[in-house]
Amino acid sequence: MKSTYRKEVESALQKLNRNREEILTENDIQKLPIPVQKYLHFVGVVGKPKVKSVMVKATGQIKSNPDDSQYMNFASEQYNIFDKPFRAFYIKARKMGIPAIGLHLYKDITARMIIKIAGLFKVADARGPEMDKGETVTVFNDMCFMAPACLIDPNIEWELIDQLTVKACFTNGSVKISAVLTFDEEGKLVDFVSHDRYETADGKIYRNYPWRTPVKEYGYFNGYHLPAKAEAIWVKPEGDFCYGIFNLNQIQYNVTV
Repeated sequence: MKSTYRKEVESALQKLNRNREEILTENDIQKLPIPVQKYLHFVGVVGKPKVKSVMVKATGQIKSNPDDSQYMNFASEQYNIFDKPFRAFYIKARKMGIPAIGLHLYKDITARMIIKIAGLFKVADARGPEMDKGETVTVFNDMCFMAPACLIDPNIEWELIDQLTVKACFTNGSVKISAVLTFDEEGKLVDFVSHDRYETADGKIYRNYPWRTPVKEYGYFNGYHLPAKAEAIWVKPEGDFCYGIFNLNQIQYNVTV
């Protein structure tokens, strides 16, 4: 799985358009809703290069169902490319001493998630329209939190709800998703909620719940003010299920092979 991850990343980066560097200016963001403009100033992307790709490393805790008594520690690495949305996410965790490995791959508007235990036994192989739509939400979430310079993308439609809340619709080919973004008075993006993502443990049964990624703290990374800690939550009828706690460790923009 790691070999597949590396090959997909290298192939995607080789196809990346390497035109001259462009700077994100005030003119680029002037048509965005005021809360989004304020956010882009807060994170510090205005006056810096536009983003074509990103590499992210994170650590944290994760669990597969609410009844698990403990979270598993994990380490992850991912690459995103934004002109033709691509996302490869590789995660390693350990449960009761047994390693678990996961690979999320999104390219050509098609998504797949594979999870193996002990590197041998496949416990999930998720694909299909629910995965395609759900991972499109994840791609847009990455744009909002980890590559906010990409929020000038013409495939995003914005609707101002109030001075701290906006609705965004993101389209990639035939797939269209939406999310509500909430900001604070300082300009930080503090929550993201979408109804277009699906929970699955095995890739066979999908359940549609609201999905949230509230930010717990911000930090400085290479001159940018970005979310340093966030949660991933399914909003279920019986109560919220926080299945992941993510800590940003490293981020690099406009990466190449």
